[in-house]
Amino acid sequence: MQSNSYIPNIDLSSILEESSDSINYDLIAKNIKEASENIGFFTVTNHGIPISKIENLLSTCKKFFYLPKEEKIKIAPKKWNPNTDTVYRGYFPSEVNGKEGLDIGDPKLKPNMHDLLKKEKFEVNHDMSYLDPQWQATINEYFDSIHNLGILIFKTIIKAYSNNLDLAEKAFERPKTLSTLRFNYYPKQEKPVEVSAQDGVALGCETHVDSGIMTILYQDKKGGLQVQNRHTGDWHDVPHDPNAFVINTGLALEYLTNGRMKATNHRVLFNQEERISIPFFFEPSYDFKLDPKCLEISESNIYNIENYEDFLTNSLKKFIEYDRAN
Repeated sequence: MQSNSYIPNIDLSSILEESSDSINYDLIAKNIKEASENIGFFTVTNHGIPISKIENLLSTCKKFFYLPKEEKIKIAPKKWNPNTDTVYRGYFPSEVNGKEGLDIGDPKLKPNMHDLLKKEKFEVNHDMSYLDPQWQATINEYFDSIHNLGILIFKTIIKAYSNNLDLAEKAFERPKTLSTLRFNYYPKQEKPVEVSAQDGVALGCETHVDSGIMTILYQDKKGGLQVQNRHTGDWHDVPHDPNAFVINTGLALEYLTNGRMKATNHRVLFNQEERISIPFFFEPSYDFKLDPKCLEISESNIYNIENYEDFLTNSLKKFIEYDRAN
């Protein structure tokens, strides 16, 4: 584990092709456990996803956000476009919280999967072929790659506590997962979203913790992401590396580890520079129970055990972009 800052960097190259019983796997598991328990943030390099694949995704993403608003609204949820039938998937405009967004679910979810589509948060993605004939192929490829990276990192977390490595594939069975790939577009902001009550700093994204198991974030440039030291309250910059992903533990992982790994406050400073970030909210199957016994953590639970669908419904209430009431 290397670190020139508060946020440690973990090189994954030694485990990309190795079995989970190798010495290298144990070492990476130890480093990720330490970073997740003490800080809640780390970066990963040599993660197996070529930068060319990410650049292709960014290029496709920019094409969309540079479209006129009336074109983007065509694939907005019905809160903004009454002619669509989605609530969660699609485009949301900048008046929501100062940034534009595009939320995409698992491309493996198809219109004929009626049982899943009866559930509230399962929606087939909008057809984006009008934007770029290669859009679906680009999204499918990246979604597969970033999902697999999430599985790899989650296996190291399991390894830190138990030998139940089969849990990773069972917990994140596609297309039953509620994972979301989001594109955030920050135009040149005229004014901050809010001013921090703690230290008076102007913010482009409010202080919050993420809901899922983990978030895997790519940023196209330094965007002012900061992490709060949960012991001192101090804020630390997350270093920008175009070859790295930023990983942060979410509230669901805090529940699953019975509080050992904790979701950490983070925020984004007000920044007048145009930029794009691509978070992947790595979330398990709707019926997965956040039970620490899955990780062979046997002490008394400090949280109520919930299935993930109910947990997520309650967790998202605090995020303004998920307020989809008409």
